[in-house]
Amino acid sequence: MHDLHEADKILKIILNYAEKNKLHKVLSAVIELGSIIEHGDEISPQNLVFNLQMLSKNTIAEGMNVEIVKFRGDSWILKEIEGI
Repeated sequence: MHDLHEADKILKIILNYAEKNKLHKVLSAVIELGSIIEHGDEISPQNLVFNLQMLSKNTIAEGMNVEIVKFRGDSWILKEIEGI
């Protein structure tokens, strides 16, 4: 469930960026993911991608390619958003 919460926060940032930059379609996003522990479990890259894809349905980010890059740390960083 915590993966879903983080995915929701990330998607809101992506959609806000797209709106501010007048994008019609979000093609990809690159996220650096550290070791985030919530409710005793670490957020996994696979679950984060799955939840981002699920939450982005019926938005301009639907079908975007999500790349997760692991790094040392205890947070996530939205490194890049590509769109048209």
